[in-house]
Amino acid sequence: MIDPTGKYSITMPRDIAEAAKARSGPSGLSAYVAAAVARQIERDNLNELIQVAEAEHGPVTDEEVQALRDQLHQARRQQAQSGTSAA
Repeated sequence: MIDPTGKYSITMPRDIAEAAKARSGPSGLSAYVAAAVARQIERDNLNELIQVAEAEHGPVTDEEVQALRDQLHQARRQQAQSGTSAA
């Protein structure tokens, strides 16, 4: 089911509007802007979750972030290797 839409008037710098219009493709500027706003809302929600978690558990260190990134890269490499060996 598609969510109902509304018509809104927004103001933004002309150069940003023109760049968005040029990149919007066949779906159009409204869809492009809606997708950008949806991504920003997701980021805002994630930042709120991070603030709550850090308030409760303390900030995440750069070393912890890097260790998790390393684990993710290793898992992706293993997944890619098992995908190619299964063929």
